[in-house]
Amino acid sequence: MSQGKRMRIAITMGDPAGVGSEIIVKALSHVEIYKKCIPVVIGDYAALADAICFCGLPIKLREVEDVSKAKGEFGHIDFIDMKRLKAGEWEYKQNSAKCGEASFQYVVYGIKQAMEGEVQAVVTAPISKESINMAGHHYSGHTEIFADYTNTKDFAMLLASRTLRVIHVSTHCSLREACDRVKKERVLKVIRLAQEGMRLLGYPHPKIGVSGLNPHCSENGLFGTEEAKEILPAIEEARKEGIDVTGPVSPDTVFVKCQAGQYDIVVAMYHDQGHIPLKLSGFKYDLQKDMYESVSGINCTIGLPIVRTSVDHGTAFGKAGEGRANEESMMDAIFAGIKMAENSAL
Repeated sequence: MSQGKRMRIAITMGDPAGVGSEIIVKALSHVEIYKKCIPVVIGDYAALADAICFCGLPIKLREVEDVSKAKGEFGHIDFIDMKRLKAGEWEYKQNSAKCGEASFQYVVYGIKQAMEGEVQAVVTAPISKESINMAGHHYSGHTEIFADYTNTKDFAMLLASRTLRVIHVSTHCSLREACDRVKKERVLKVIRLAQEGMRLLGYPHPKIGVSGLNPHCSENGLFGTEEAKEILPAIEEARKEGIDVTGPVSPDTVFVKCQAGQYDIVVAMYHDQGHIPLKLSGFKYDLQKDMYESVSGINCTIGLPIVRTSVDHGTAFGKAGEGRANEESMMDAIFAGIKMAENSAL
């Protein structure tokens, strides 16, 4: 399992054409990571070696034949070489079937290790949805891959910055379809998943705020009926189960109240309703330098039989291969994976 008290954590490299390899090697150049866990990267030697080179890091790669052989010594990155790429076989900033296939296989291998108990959490670097679909794997993102390969039916995406936490009723679908997915059964399931997700993050008795779907929660039916017919009945049933849940609360105020401490987490009704305030709370962009000064926050999938966390950003093709990517979110994801693994064992 783990050496001493340290968890063994698999880190999947993400799309080789993106910033995944860079943010991983930068994160693993911080000694505090190794005090908490034994990280094992699932990826390709060529991409990891290139990232170390263009980032100018004094760190070495050490290939291991299986994750149990990882030593977790600072100054060395233990990795499984999936041998999907050779030097010069990919181009940064470009979608391709080759990179899509590689990134998909890193994730599948990481899931397998977690399901077999060889690692206690899987932390994922960003993949390109276009590339994995070019490779013939028709998923809309990591969340759906993990759900499929763990045979999980009820799951949800939870995002967390240092000041805000959000979980979603729907994520990767059109806005028109997202409205149709706001049903009592699904809202109730996500409230329950919010309760479990917050427990894993260290909140044994979370206060949950549920957003409305329509402006001003429909103004008593003037702008829609979803609040009265679907959302409120789900909240009432969750309360009967002993869950501390409030709502529906107007979408234009619920996140402000959560940041102020009135709630510990918000149940958002669709992707951008939750993602926009989350990223405003954790991302800071310097226009003059054309780079993010801060990229904090994590993405995790709740409802799985294993722990999965991720960075809360994409492949960042625009800066891939240049050494400009910020590793802050990767570090947050690693530490969150450790905490969730510890709490899942309780």
